Amino acid sequence: MAEWTYRLRRAPAYLALLRGQARSQASYRTSFVVDLVSNVGATALDVITVLVLFRVTRELGGFDRTEAMVMVGLSAAAFAAADLAVGNVEVLRRYVRSGLLDAVLVRPLGALPQLLLMDLPLRKAARAVFGAAVLVVALVAADLAWTPGRVVLAVLTPLAGAVFFASIFVATASLSFWWIDSGEVGSAFTYGGRDFTTYPMTVYSGWFRAAFAYGMGFGFVAYYPALALLGRADPLGLPTWVGWAAPGVAVPAAAIAAGVWRLGVRHYRSTGS
Repeated sequence: MAEWTYRLRRAPAYLALLRGQARSQASYRTSFVVDLVSNVGATALDVITVLVLFRVTRELGGFDRTEAMVMVGLSAAAFAAADLAVGNVEVLRRYVRSGLLDAVLVRPLGALPQLLLMDLPLRKAARAVFGAAVLVVALVAADLAWTPGRVVLAVLTPLAGAVFFASIFVATASLSFWWIDSGEVGSAFTYGGRDFTTYPMTVYSGWFRAAFAYGMGFGFVAYYPALALLGRADPLGLPTWVGWAAPGVAVPAAAIAAGVWRLGVRHYRSTGS
């Protein structure tokens, strides 16, 4: 109880950091608007890529365009929200290399929230809105037989997916505590994971699918929830209830990321500069 009271008392400080970032980034309005619009491009390209594939084929991994777009929408909404919220944790490498992290650690605030709020990329908000819009359009086009359970799953899945991707961002960024030049490795799992979840798992095979879809949990971000929403059996053989339980993968992912972060902070040694 005392810990939660302490955290609530620190909330105004975090809000002040957020307001400061918002004012700073919005001070040059034209540049801010251009950044907002241009940031939609990355998500739009993911959608366009899938649509282009369906110009030359009627099915992708056994799924038609409408079904595949549900997976694209779930993935896009989840990743864009995570990228907005924690994507800038990648600045950790610069903070560790330069010693700026020392100043963050001595403040009476959590190190991770500070890193996120001191440089929150509000320009990515348009990408998050676009990702949510893609999901809504895909669900409407799929003409699903809506039930209370499907409504809950449709809302919960992108939120859980955002937590999952946020965990990947934090865990891979934490490698900087041991290996400063780990940026490319981190991108392979964050942006690579986004690309992986954009397509049905049936287009992958062998150890690659086993490692990423099941071992790391990427298959439960969009593919299995999409099967549950669409009312389709899994061509890969898992039972139908997996789709309904899939959002639960966010819980262990968040716990692992938190553990890696805490271990990294304890491992950190000041540069002395």
